[in-house]
Amino acid sequence: MRPSEVENHRFDEGLNFNPESLSLSNMDYRAIITIEPGKRSGKPCIRGLRITVQDVLEYLAGGMSVNEILEDFPELNRDDIQACLAFAADRESKLFTDAA
Repeated sequence: MRPSEVENHRFDEGLNFNPESLSLSNMDYRAIITIEPGKRSGKPCIRGLRITVQDVLEYLAGGMSVNEILEDFPELNRDDIQACLAFAADRESKLFTDAA
């Protein structure tokens, strides 16, 4: 995505999440997010693929929609994207719990 496209990009476009039914904390991402020491330097990956959670989060933060990510990476599905978000939310909550 070019910088000029980011300015006009709707960040919620293509998410198709119903906020009332979205419950990331209840999603069991452990079946989707894998960590293998020899793959991508041990970073959390999606289903053993070489696509990391960080990759997906950076795409989303950069303004890509879920649909755009799925188009660019046909080996991924919506559950994979949701698992990345759930993993990040869980890790974030643990950071604040451990710091307290």
